[in-house]
Amino acid sequence: MKKYVLYITVSFASILSAQTDAEKAAETVDKNNIEGHIYFLADDLLKGRGTGTPENKIAASYLANTLRSYGVKPDPVTSSYYQTFNLIKSAPPSLLKVIINGENYPHIVAVKAKSTMLSADAIYLDYGSEEDYEGKDVKGKLIVVRGGTPESSEAKAVYGAYKDKQALAIKNGAIGLLEMTLLEEDWWSRISHYMEEGVQIPDANDTKNSTTNFIHLWVNTTSELLNTLNNSKVSCKIETDGRKEETLVTQNVVGVMEGTDPKLKDEYIMYSAHYDHIGIGVPNAQGDSIYNGARDNAIGTTAVLSMAENIGKYPTKRSALFILFTGEEKGLLGSQYYVEHPILPLKQIVYGFNTDGAGYNNTSLATVIGLSRTTAQKHIKTGAAAFGLKAIDDPVPEQGLFDRSDNVSFASVGIPAPTYSTGFDAFDDEITKYYHQAEDEADSLDYDYLLKFYQGYVLSGRLIANDYEKPFWVKGDKYEAAGNVLYGNTPVVPIKK
Repeated sequence: MKKYVLYITVSFASILSAQTDAEKAAETVDKNNIEGHIYFLADDLLKGRGTGTPENKIAASYLANTLRSYGVKPDPVTSSYYQTFNLIKSAPPSLLKVIINGENYPHIVAVKAKSTMLSADAIYLDYGSEEDYEGKDVKGKLIVVRGGTPESSEAKAVYGAYKDKQALAIKNGAIGLLEMTLLEEDWWSRISHYMEEGVQIPDANDTKNSTTNFIHLWVNTTSELLNTLNNSKVSCKIETDGRKEETLVTQNVVGVMEGTDPKLKDEYIMYSAHYDHIGIGVPNAQGDSIYNGARDNAIGTTAVLSMAENIGKYPTKRSALFILFTGEEKGLLGSQYYVEHPILPLKQIVYGFNTDGAGYNNTSLATVIGLSRTTAQKHIKTGAAAFGLKAIDDPVPEQGLFDRSDNVSFASVGIPAPTYSTGFDAFDDEITKYYHQAEDEADSLDYDYLLKFYQGYVLSGRLIANDYEKPFWVKGDKYEAAGNVLYGNTPVVPIKK
């Protein structure tokens, strides 16, 4: 009798091991489970999952305990599923006045400012580059510069350059920096709104007295007025009650699952998505002010949970790292924090499989931002096709989507990391009517399509994790060099004949 039972057990195990990865993906991805995850995460109870809110923490608890139920282990160092950290939330001053050479400037943004009343001569330094500081003694002085760069004064250039300008001013001992911008009203309204109420990871430099009281303002002006400042000294008066700051405590959710291969288990595939959204916003026509974020990004979060459930039952050769990021909507802050404070060496993450998106308009597709940029694209195409979907690359490269989601935090240090998104072939009205809108509700989704989408995602992940060939950037990608440094790859140097 005992031999008979043993025979049945071995035979059953053989049947399980004979299952293909596609069959394993189909078996564990369940439509009811998908709906349950999304409906909970996008429920009004969570008030849009704003970063640092109690509702965001409720979502984190749900995710951590779901991972626990699948057998995913917590951070091996802290024994916690939470990577907790602080953020600084700031609001604009209620009082902010700037007078330059007797002219009142009403359009101002306080990038950095404590309460102050200052009347001083300032030094004009063109664009505030390192060369502009040469031979100038600016210690204890106020500096006036042009916003942007010599190549561009558009909003993107202004935003892209401001941190370097601030760092240079502080390095040279200045007490403040006025950036004179030349933005059209529409762009000024957008960029000033974005900057006025911000959330950021605390700057270690702010603990130093030299930067605590530093003033940094954007002042929108015209070419005519700006040209009058093109001299060595400018008279300035500044009065403000300063930016208001509070500390937010928030958390990434992390978990690991060991691989089955004696060698490959030291390498990790990262499955990631952000679970925060934008919280409470302007009411829509129906009076709904909760931005539930079903598409952005309860869909992506559920993809990671689906992967965790599958690997919990059928472990892969490579180990798995699951990360649900907070703070993506505030500037990719959760992924930035993780890269700066990883729970395991970054070089052990050989691939990042991120999931994010604004929505879909074509249910025959899986749109993968960066599909053709890594050698794993064959597995992603195969995974999607197995469940009736076609994987395509970024249809709107002009939007810069690859660099606008959490994947770029990892790509920038060399980790191959595309973003797997629901199917869209244009950034059209079908996308924008839900993207960051109160209409993005769980009951507006097509769950028959999402079933195939998740099955394709899970199969793609399994194929990548079980391939003995390590995935990498395609040759010539802009992040290839960073990858070579991270993984210690030796570039092949052609032999001269």
